[in-house]
Amino acid sequence: MDMQLTGKVVLVTGGSRGIGRATALAFASEGSHVAICARGQDTLDDVLVELRAGGGTAWGAVADVTRSEDVSAFVDGAASELGTIHGLVCNVCGTVGGDTLEATDEEWMATLDLNLLHTVRTIRAAVPHMKAHGGSIVIVSSISGWKPGPKAQYGAAKAAEIFLSSSLAWELAPHNIRINTVCPGSILFDGGGWARYQQENPEGFARFLDYDLPEKRLGTDQEVADVIAFLVSDRSRWINGAMIPVDGGVREAFPR
Repeated sequence: MDMQLTGKVVLVTGGSRGIGRATALAFASEGSHVAICARGQDTLDDVLVELRAGGGTAWGAVADVTRSEDVSAFVDGAASELGTIHGLVCNVCGTVGGDTLEATDEEWMATLDLNLLHTVRTIRAAVPHMKAHGGSIVIVSSISGWKPGPKAQYGAAKAAEIFLSSSLAWELAPHNIRINTVCPGSILFDGGGWARYQQENPEGFARFLDYDLPEKRLGTDQEVADVIAFLVSDRSRWINGAMIPVDGGVREAFPR
């Protein structure tokens, strides 16, 4: 299927590894002009080389997405370098602190800041660039937003992202801007949490595959990226305010 993304400008936060990197590469393979941000210059540069390897146009900036000024500089810089913004993927995520009763107020706030508020900041910065012509926004949340597990501060932040997209779908519709949420399940990629768990607890990892996943495997970052690319494209123009699991039918969010 031609997703009609050639020449479209798409921004991806946290584009240097995992789902963010796979998503940026998916757009580049479709002929899009891609802007990414990351915390470190080295990893940012490595992915920019990959994005440009096929002859595509790519631009990047080092940014701390918990700082409004960094987010604005990334979005405005991408618009200046690449032109009109057609798509936005809010991908940065993470958790701070231990289990629910152990996590401090500061750790709860830091987790909300990294997930929910980073998304709010980025959308707030990008929408003025999109209003004149419309576009599509995808928030990368998680099945942890509704399937209980440890570290409730993370699940609460992800649940808030799901609600945010359903609410903004109504607010942004008059500007012809769609917004949807993708909720990955257990995704395996180099350097990710599941790769560490597989190495540190191979028996627990094997039990999780056997009990919780119908296909007895974890998902890949590319499988999530393909769904995101579709949602940004006009091929999905009648999907708005949706929450779409990409989890292989997993039974639980975390191993027992």
